[in-house]
Amino acid sequence: MTLKNIGLADWRLSVSGRDAICLAADLGVKGVQLDLGGPGRAPWLDNPQRLKAISHALDETQVHLLAVSANVLNDIGLCAESGSAASRDVRNIISRAIDTAEKLGAGLVFFPSFRRSEITNQTELVRTAEVLTWACYQAQQRGLLVATENVLNPDNLLKLIRMVNSANFRVVLDTGNPLKAGQSPLGVIKVAANVIAPQIHIKSVDESAPLTCSDQIILDVINALDNEGSDVSTLVLENDYRDGDISRLKNDLTWLRKYTVRLPVTENNCGRSGMMQR
Repeated sequence: MTLKNIGLADWRLSVSGRDAICLAADLGVKGVQLDLGGPGRAPWLDNPQRLKAISHALDETQVHLLAVSANVLNDIGLCAESGSAASRDVRNIISRAIDTAEKLGAGLVFFPSFRRSEITNQTELVRTAEVLTWACYQAQQRGLLVATENVLNPDNLLKLIRMVNSANFRVVLDTGNPLKAGQSPLGVIKVAANVIAPQIHIKSVDESAPLTCSDQIILDVINALDNEGSDVSTLVLENDYRDGDISRLKNDLTWLRKYTVRLPVTENNCGRSGMMQR
């Protein structure tokens, strides 16, 4: 099994932005994915003061910004009807996410398709492909990868990949979401191995339960990616740690590190004070 790096997703922590970066450094985790934020979420990531604080934290801790995710799209609808107010909001959010990823030095920006963005029929599939094709063009000018995260069955996922047909288009693989939707992450690998994003999400079907040997699917996914010669380099823990239970997060990191490279805790200048405050 090829050794991987480990990352954290700040929208699954009790802290976000700068504080999530500091927490990652404190735990010896060298990469983070950050959410763009929005109403009912963390503050907007592209606020100038927030951008400055995050840039400083990345420099101080030497934690890498892996990706920017626009989770707020799940509240708007990525596949909103063309020409509608919602569709204009979607393009604005996508542009902001791409701009922010470029400013902060992330190589990947991804757009999830859950809740209002879920793809449930052919019309929504076509509309999602149109929006993602446009996003890929915008991001290609900045040297960025664009990814989708969804729970499409393998046939429809392959259709989406072919419709977008962009060299910088990727699929964020998740070990838990497909299982909840009655799919297998191994099925995703079979049809999309050559476009799997270099960062995959690791979680259980029960996102509040600790990772254990019963999560064999996680190890099967990592082995399958290795067998396919995938360029996946980072496993991003995405279980739900928003309750602030750091001991559970630490235990999951310990479990996952048995199958990945063990990274040392690095000295950082962020400190612990206020670390668990949003």
